[in-house]
Amino acid sequence: MERKRWECSALPNGWKREEVTRKSGLSAGKSDVYYFSPTGKKFRSKPQLARYLGNSMDLSSFDFRTGKIIMSKLNKNRHRLRYDHSGQTRGKPDLNTSLPVRQTASIFKQPVTKVTNHPNNKVKSDPQKAVDQPRQLFWEKKLSGLNAYDIAEELMKTMDLPKGLQGVGPGYTDKTLLSAIASALHTTSAPITGQLSAAVEKNPGVWLNTTQPLCKAFTVTDEDIRKQEDLVYSVRKRLEEALMADMLAHVEEAALDAASVKEEASGNEETETV
Repeated sequence: MERKRWECSALPNGWKREEVTRKSGLSAGKSDVYYFSPTGKKFRSKPQLARYLGNSMDLSSFDFRTGKIIMSKLNKNRHRLRYDHSGQTRGKPDLNTSLPVRQTASIFKQPVTKVTNHPNNKVKSDPQKAVDQPRQLFWEKKLSGLNAYDIAEELMKTMDLPKGLQGVGPGYTDKTLLSAIASALHTTSAPITGQLSAAVEKNPGVWLNTTQPLCKAFTVTDEDIRKQEDLVYSVRKRLEEALMADMLAHVEEAALDAASVKEEASGNEETETV
């Protein structure tokens, strides 16, 4: 990776901007931008920087990528603030005591509950009208192009899926299928069965079940379970051997350090005797 760091004139004195260009992997040529405070604290995003600075600086017109102030946004914000301030000074107080009306949920005006801080007031709700929001079709494709990197920012090897897992939908890939299955395992407690309807292959935009990943229906056999158990046992065995070897190495290193200290102490005693 290639790192370049210099002072950021758009931020207070002492702030520095660092640009890191990746040299290897699928994202080679892309760059990441970081900011460092005068005390050395690192910031990776604009919201994180805004939370740290608080009200001491307005970052609405600050471009995090380039580290510069966008003058067009700055002038627009100033114009809006002047307009809001003038409107507040010339505006008249609202003396209307009628209940507010919701006009965005329907074309017909619907009264809403007015809640104050009085302890006897309660919010009215209808649980029958509380429905889940519809899920977007093929939203898993947004995960395509994302890769996992280790601590050294090296691209990690992807997982190989069983042959029985076959994706459905337009432009699916093995990475998209893996992301869809992993997301389904983390976002729902229901069993993962795949798309049970055979019509989904002909028209996935109509027959797709959004609660299941983008793969055809599959069945987990006893043989698959036994293979997974053997794999887990093998990995645990290798982990046990690695931990044991690490522990023995630490014990040997501690013994060598103790012997070295003892030898050094005896050498000092002989020197004092002479």
